[in-house]
Amino acid sequence: MKSHTHLTISSASATALIVLSFLSLASAAPVLQLTLAPRTHDGSFQSTNWSGYAVTGPSGSVSDAKGSWTVPAIQGSCPSTNQYSSFWVGIDGFSSGTVEQTGTDSDCQNGAPTYYAWYEFYPHPAFLINGLTITPGDHITAEASFSGRSFTVTITDTTTGHSFSTSARVHSAQRSSAEWIAEAPSSSGGVLPLADFGTVSFSACTAMVSGSSGTIGSFGSSVQVITMVSRSGAVKAQPSSLFGSGDSFSVTWKSSGP
Repeated sequence: MKSHTHLTISSASATALIVLSFLSLASAAPVLQLTLAPRTHDGSFQSTNWSGYAVTGPSGSVSDAKGSWTVPAIQGSCPSTNQYSSFWVGIDGFSSGTVEQTGTDSDCQNGAPTYYAWYEFYPHPAFLINGLTITPGDHITAEASFSGRSFTVTITDTTTGHSFSTSARVHSAQRSSAEWIAEAPSSSGGVLPLADFGTVSFSACTAMVSGSSGTIGSFGSSVQVITMVSRSGAVKAQPSSLFGSGDSFSVTWKSSGP
């Protein structure tokens, strides 16, 4: 392990959160703040709140990220304290100060499993998507894209056939990374406990970088694999190796942390 100053890549704050309903889900809306421990070797990182894969490129090179996953069910009984887990596809946030993303949550809130969809164009606020009713086992496809001067995020529950899409401009967006992530969301007090989601499986994960479209694995040395660890270094969520045609992987819950 290289010994150098910890890298902190911030792309959101829990202090500016607007939701589209009065549900008690605001604190669980994903807050993108990738805090990295020392890099272990080329292409491999440890993070206190992200687990999954990223593809990096020069500024202005990333124009699309797509992926699918099956909404994982909370395992066992929910504890008395709230816990959260987010699953998403997005652009930026790995090494830049914005993030354009959409995904789903599998949480424990007030002692009960809670599932919902959301999107965010940070530094704009995050929003719940009331038009999508999310159920464990639903198959989700999501995409973040850039065209002209705007980003568009689209999320579809292919199990129910319902879809949502919206666009926004994000000033100072670098378009320097694409991500497929399982996340422990954060609040103003730091990273929140990670809900036990068992294993989530991502598939059909592709990106467009510098005009070339391909699976995660096709981008070679630009592929970054991220393991979520606690502040003490214990593994919280472990990504698998890529499989299939380099477009699929899974993330397995190990501990709640934070």
